[in-house]
Amino acid sequence: MAEQTQIRNILVFRNDRFGEFLLNIPAFRALKESFPSARLILVLDPYVKPLAERLNYIDEIIEWRSGRHRLTEKIKIIRFLRAKNIDMAVMLNPSRDFNIITYLAGIPLRVGYDRKFSFLLTSRMGDEKYLGLKHEVEYNLELVALAGAHTQDKSLSLNIDKEIAGSLLKKSGIKEGDMLVAIHPWTSVPLKQWPLENFISLIDKLLKRFPVKIIVVGGREEAVKSPGFFNGLGVNVANLSGKTTLLELGALLKACRVLVSADSGPVHLAASVGTPAVAIFRNDIPGKNPERWGPWGERHVVIGKSSLRDITVDEVFQCTKKFLS
Repeated sequence: MAEQTQIRNILVFRNDRFGEFLLNIPAFRALKESFPSARLILVLDPYVKPLAERLNYIDEIIEWRSGRHRLTEKIKIIRFLRAKNIDMAVMLNPSRDFNIITYLAGIPLRVGYDRKFSFLLTSRMGDEKYLGLKHEVEYNLELVALAGAHTQDKSLSLNIDKEIAGSLLKKSGIKEGDMLVAIHPWTSVPLKQWPLENFISLIDKLLKRFPVKIIVVGGREEAVKSPGFFNGLGVNVANLSGKTTLLELGALLKACRVLVSADSGPVHLAASVGTPAVAIFRNDIPGKNPERWGPWGERHVVIGKSSLRDITVDEVFQCTKKFLS
C-alpha cells in the first residue's frame, strides 16, 4: 500500500442499511487515524446521511442510494469521481458496480473483497462473512487493514444529543427523570421475529414490576405491518413506531436505560449512543448469528436459541431487569 503522505483523498463505499453502516465506525476511525492528512469521502445511502454527519472522521458525503442504478447515473458518478483526484477507494460492502465505477474513475488503489468483478481491484481479500466466525466490526477492520489502516479504538461512538428527542418525549407525556425502556419488536426477516405477543407480555411484566415508561420504536414500514398492535396499552406506553427520524431514534435510545430488541438495526444504534441492549437472536442461521451481528461492546446481553419460541418472556424479563434495579 502507498505511503501515508501520498494518500490525499480516500473514497469509502458503504451504502447499505443503517445498522450495517454503524458497524463500520471503527473502520472509518482506522482510516482517519492512519491517514490523518487525507480527506475521507464516504458514499452512502441518503437515508443514513444524518448519522454519518455525526462522525468527525468524515470530510465529505456522496449520496448513492442502495439498489439498481441507470447507466446514465453510473456514468455521471464516474465523471464526478474522476474530478476528485481520489488516490484510494475502499469497498466495505462487496459490489460489482462499485468495483467497475472505481476502476473506470481511474482511482489507482482499489481495495475490496474477492468477489463481484474483483479482478478490477488492486488489493483484495477473501469474503468469509457468510461463515459468521467473527463480528462484522472485525471483518470491516480486517478489510481496511489491507489498505494500511489500523486503530486501537474499536468502539462504536456516535455523537447524538438526547435533547434532539426532547419535544417528542414531551408530546408522549414523558418527563425529565422518568425511567425509560425502549422496545423494538420488529425485524425485517420473519425467521428472526420473536412473537409480538411476547413483547406485549414483556411490557406488561415490566410495568407491573418497575416504575418505568415504555417507548415502542420502529420504522415507518414496520409500523404499517401491525398498525395499532402496541396502542392502547396505557399511559405509560408510548408507541412511536414510524414517528421518528434516525437522529430522533438515536436520541430516544440514548435517553433510555435499556433497549429490548429483535435482531435489527436499532441494536447497533443503541450501542453507538451508549445504551445497553438485550438482543433476541436466532443462533442457528449461518452468517446471521449473534457472533457476527450481535451488539458490539460491553454491558449488552444476547439471548440466542435455534427456536425463538423457546425464548420465554420471563427469560427476557430477567435479563432486562438487571438494568432497572
